[in-house]
Amino acid sequence: MARINSNIPSLIAQSKLARTQQELQIRLERLSTGLRINRGADDPAGVIISERIRADLKGVDQGIKNGDRASAVISTTEAALNEVADLLNSIRSLLVESANTGANSKLERDANQQQIDSAIESITRISNTASFGGLKLLNGSQDYQLSGLKTSAIAQAKITNASFVGATNLQVEVDVVASAQTGALYYNGNTTPSGVTLSATTLEVTGPAGVQVITIPSGQSLSQVVDAVNRLTSLTGVEASLINNNANSGMVFQSAEFGSGSFVSVKRIGGPSNATSDYFQTYKIVDGQPVPSGTPFPWSALLTAGTLSVAKRDDGQDVQAMVNGNLATGDGLKLKVNSGALGMDLQLTEDYATRPGGTVSSFYITGGGALFQLGQDVNALQQANIGIPSISSSNIGGTLVNGSLYFLNSLKSGQAFSIANNVASGDFTASNDILGSAIDEIAGLRGRLGAFERNVLQTNTRSLQSAFENLTASVSVIRDADFAVETSQLTRAQILASSGTSVLQLANQQSQQVLQLLG
Repeated sequence: MARINSNIPSLIAQSKLARTQQELQIRLERLSTGLRINRGADDPAGVIISERIRADLKGVDQGIKNGDRASAVISTTEAALNEVADLLNSIRSLLVESANTGANSKLERDANQQQIDSAIESITRISNTASFGGLKLLNGSQDYQLSGLKTSAIAQAKITNASFVGATNLQVEVDVVASAQTGALYYNGNTTPSGVTLSATTLEVTGPAGVQVITIPSGQSLSQVVDAVNRLTSLTGVEASLINNNANSGMVFQSAEFGSGSFVSVKRIGGPSNATSDYFQTYKIVDGQPVPSGTPFPWSALLTAGTLSVAKRDDGQDVQAMVNGNLATGDGLKLKVNSGALGMDLQLTEDYATRPGGTVSSFYITGGGALFQLGQDVNALQQANIGIPSISSSNIGGTLVNGSLYFLNSLKSGQAFSIANNVASGDFTASNDILGSAIDEIAGLRGRLGAFERNVLQTNTRSLQSAFENLTASVSVIRDADFAVETSQLTRAQILASSGTSVLQLANQQSQQVLQLLG
């Protein structure tokens, strides 16, 4: 073949050289950038998956930063709560000192009251001023907002966490299914003469607070027995009252508090060993039976029906209620709900907690709370909600005293409350209970925040750090250049480019051989 218009070997050499030079350019680019994928054409499928992983990496990296910032917020909050705890403990010391009235003058107690007032004001000041980057922490701005709460049924509601998934508010329905009860022992006053003790007797009355012995003379009116028991309530935790407000109907011994932790025990000391021969016989309501009501007290009917049984001791019962279809944990008059979607503590009123099967009480959580974005995707599964309530003196220490709810600020002097809880009142029982409740609330809040930081934030950060490492390794495998491979391929491309250039030169020279045919 001696054609000069078409140099096929030259065209082939040019094509191969072009490919070799393209390969050489790719290797140089990868070695200069350190990336195997520099454009979509390098690896279309690899670009798609690597970009998705890179997006996850950015989200994970920000989630780690969010967790670190959330931990800083919690640490700042906990530091402020630590100061509040110290103030409450100082109030406790002053209250205990003031109760020692036999060794402290009124002037000293007044000075203690001034310190208590100052400490309470400091707690409110901390509540108003604790902040992080302009974000108020303890003034209630991080708490949940409630709407429609009926205080006649629910005295106090504290929401610890709530998830608003696909809704702007969350309805909460509370339905009491089993009443809260005190431990109660009933004594039939049908004696001769009625409403009085037949003979002198000694009773051992025991309750959650302790045990006391009461000696009752012969012919003592049951109303006098009631007074004797009630004078020792602070020492025993047991109260007494006349049934139907009538000594002839008998009397009831009952624990001052509701719940399974309370009980009442009444035993006759030195009486007959045979229970049926003990004229001071007490009865309790048989488990599962309704608490008797009505006037007069239906002794004969209840004994015949088996509602009452002979007993020397009776334990209280915690309230049981369904909250949004789930059985909540009861503790006396209190309810506790703890789930990922809803967590809260409810203080029910005595009237509502002792009336099972009544009207369902409902309210709405309309918003609020502290929301922390902890994952790479913005959805409810990668978010954590927590409520941080106000710790001002008018919001902590909520305790029911004679059916009314009192807070820590009631311990200050000069407060217009129906019950004086300050040092000047002389009765430290209510103030001690309120202060104890406030201490428990702050300790509980610190514990809840600490558990949130340790079990949610820290574990989430460690998990995200592990995910960040693995995702980085995955995207590196897809996108990063292997220098060992690339340098080897570069050397190969360089040799091929050099040889291709030489071959192209030879191919171009072959056409000149046709001149030999022209002589």
